[in-house]
Amino acid sequence: MRIDILTLFPAMFTGPLTESILQRASLLRTDGESVANIHDDKPLQIVLHDLRAFGAGRYRQVDDKPYGGGAGMVLKVDVVVPAMEAIIACGKGKPHCISFSPRGKRLTQPRVERIARKYDRLLLLCGHYEGIDQRVLDGGWVDEEVSIGDYVLTGGELPAMVLIDAVARQIPGVLGKEESSQQESFSRALHRKREYPHYTRPEEFRNLRVPDVLLSGHHADIERWRRSQLY
Repeated sequence: MRIDILTLFPAMFTGPLTESILQRASLLRTDGESVANIHDDKPLQIVLHDLRAFGAGRYRQVDDKPYGGGAGMVLKVDVVVPAMEAIIACGKGKPHCISFSPRGKRLTQPRVERIARKYDRLLLLCGHYEGIDQRVLDGGWVDEEVSIGDYVLTGGELPAMVLIDAVARQIPGVLGKEESSQQESFSRALHRKREYPHYTRPEEFRNLRVPDVLLSGHHADIERWRRSQLY
């Protein structure tokens, strides 16, 4: 899968996308404008695009005051749309474009699985300030609006990171063991319930013991116990 990210703050992604599982599985490029087709044997490629590079005029303006008045600034349609079109043109196939907004549909595990299964290229549009000119949405350049919860964040960068992390776990080859993503909270295998507790050595710590059933070696009993702990 290839994920293109359009953002005013590309540096925000360099920490989360260069550590842990994503660091091992993804190819991070920060020269998005010059990247055409990425050829790499890794299962996930991430390309960052700085919206400011597409800004208008001498000062690379990307936002303006909202019509009708009010606080904050709005990202300009005549900057965002040409940027999206340039990104679409620099890769293979039309990406599924996702924008992040409190008005969007809630990001759930079934939605994550659908995105990972259905699309091999995503374009994540990260709004900022007061938001994005509504015409970007009304004009059909955005395929889906997503929300990660009923609260307001400064921009779409953090939701984009959440979506990337969740989707990456569903891509074959990203995790060390494929069953890791199949036997976890909200997975189909666990009937969309929260996962059972986990324990490791030592068997006892400050009078807190590992449940005896997990030490029994009886796989059927262990499986029954784990199922009983789902909620």
